[in-house]
Amino acid sequence: MMERINATGDPAETAATDTPAPDPSGQGAALAREYLTFQVGPEEYAIDILAVQEIRRHEPPTRIAGAPAHIKGVINLRGVVLPIVDLRVRLGCDQITDKPTTVCIVLKLGNRMVGVVVDGVTDVSELPSDAIKPAPEMASAVDAAFVSGLAKLHDRMLIVLDIVGMVNAPSFGLSH
Repeated sequence: MMERINATGDPAETAATDTPAPDPSGQGAALAREYLTFQVGPEEYAIDILAVQEIRRHEPPTRIAGAPAHIKGVINLRGVVLPIVDLRVRLGCDQITDKPTTVCIVLKLGNRMVGVVVDGVTDVSELPSDAIKPAPEMASAVDAAFVSGLAKLHDRMLIVLDIVGMVNAPSFGLSH
């Protein structure tokens, strides 16, 4: 079971933050949301937990001829043909080697489902919206439009992704 922690990293405060405190401004600026954090290469990423349907053991998919390198193929998940994207390839990692911790995160994005392969799931963390800072503009393997921001959690820097926008973008390689 994963321990739920808040942005300050104090598990003792988690129960108190499960119910957000009233916002005196009425704007909800510091409301906390939960994020699934995971490793891809040396970096740690975070995505909105509401997009996650399940986390599965990674199994080799059925290859699709002519698919982009980051689309590894498809699997049959309880009668649904699910495209599998290797997020490690999509994010430009140098060495793509499955590890014992390699998993497939199944995302449910509206009426679309897709699996993304990552090096391992780290945690489920609660981050207040004001803890997510804008990312500096720079060249990177992930389009800056899909980086919601950066957040510091304990001594770790998280890259917060807009996974819905990323998966639905034409550049991701999945047809609509």
